[in-house]
Amino acid sequence: MKIVMLSWEFPPKAVGGIAPHVYDLTSSLASLGEEVHLITCGDPGMKEFENVNGVNVHRVFPYHLPSNDFVAWVMQLNMAMLEKAVPLLNELEWANIIHAHDWLVAYAARVLKHAYHLPLVATIHATEYGRNHGLHNNIQRYISSVEWWLAYEAWRVICCSNYMKNEVRYVFQAPGDKIRVIVNGVTPARFAVKQGGIGRNEYAADDEQIVFYVGRLVREKGVQVLLDAVPRILEHCPKTKFIIAGKGPYEGELRGHASRLGIAHRIYFTGYISDVVRNSLYKWADVAVFPSLYEPFGIVALEAMAAQTPVVVSDTGGLVEIVEHGVDGLKAYPGNSRFLAGMVTQLLQDASLRGKLRFNAFRKVQKEFNWRQIALETRQVYHGVWSEYRNTPWCESSGQQRHFLGRVTRLLARA
Repeated sequence: MKIVMLSWEFPPKAVGGIAPHVYDLTSSLASLGEEVHLITCGDPGMKEFENVNGVNVHRVFPYHLPSNDFVAWVMQLNMAMLEKAVPLLNELEWANIIHAHDWLVAYAARVLKHAYHLPLVATIHATEYGRNHGLHNNIQRYISSVEWWLAYEAWRVICCSNYMKNEVRYVFQAPGDKIRVIVNGVTPARFAVKQGGIGRNEYAADDEQIVFYVGRLVREKGVQVLLDAVPRILEHCPKTKFIIAGKGPYEGELRGHASRLGIAHRIYFTGYISDVVRNSLYKWADVAVFPSLYEPFGIVALEAMAAQTPVVVSDTGGLVEIVEHGVDGLKAYPGNSRFLAGMVTQLLQDASLRGKLRFNAFRKVQKEFNWRQIALETRQVYHGVWSEYRNTPWCESSGQQRHFLGRVTRLLARA
């Protein structure tokens, strides 16, 4: 199949969880023999085109308006993607599927769908409604309406968890038979520790245990709940260092909160860390904590399990479907710092429990969350959509449309 995929982020440009998801999905699809063309956003210094693990990566560099208006920037991104996609599709002469990831590429995806009469598949990784526990201002309502629009335009919607499937059905009134659940995955080999470079004593004393969080510093990730739990944890495990890695708009508030609680000396805000440092911290950590208030899937918890670090997660969202309490991790009530403190303390004090959870979690990751299986399930969705599409009038008009656009392009080239 020829698949044209749209994503606003792709490594090395990574903001959240979409970048690693798209990287692994496209690589795995290419390894199955599919022809994948990814149109994504680049940063200065990146190549406009390169082949990454068999994936044709086409980068665009949107025009930057003298404004901090994120919505205006998204429109520029979509215009740049269309400028790249139109000649690409004309050169390919045909494609099977347009696959869009999240609302930021919805405009370009819809134009390509209707201009070329091609079926659209959309992966919705999260919703604005879920991130903010409702819609509280015009920007949030606008983004949510674009998400609704993308779900409406898509032939199939892919979600990464049953939790997200239910959310998409509730928020966008999408019919259940339109949605497919395909979990995220992880590659354990990517979390192997490389020797040299950094030492544990750069982050904690030799006699200190480490509680580790890594992720974006935004309110819905619940780091503030972890900070509230720290005084109770220190009562039982006074020699504990809490390492919080990542960056985000909530960092200033979190630092201030730690100071107000009188625990700043036990907290290490590292900022952005490289994969090498992250993997080392996973190895050294006694517990990895992900106290999210909203989590569509929870890829960071899966990564910690792949790194063989015992996890404590919030009993919410997609995390519910990843972790089995007491078997391969521990769960805490979301937003409940007292309960979270109890789970973290239990793990810090029980080495045998840590070993059991570590072993079971790693085995689960290898069996249930591998990218080859995810790519096979995604390809199955493509084939199902393509089969349905071929039995519609749209399929015939698609060929006519491509022929017409090809003629226009050739005439313009001669002119």
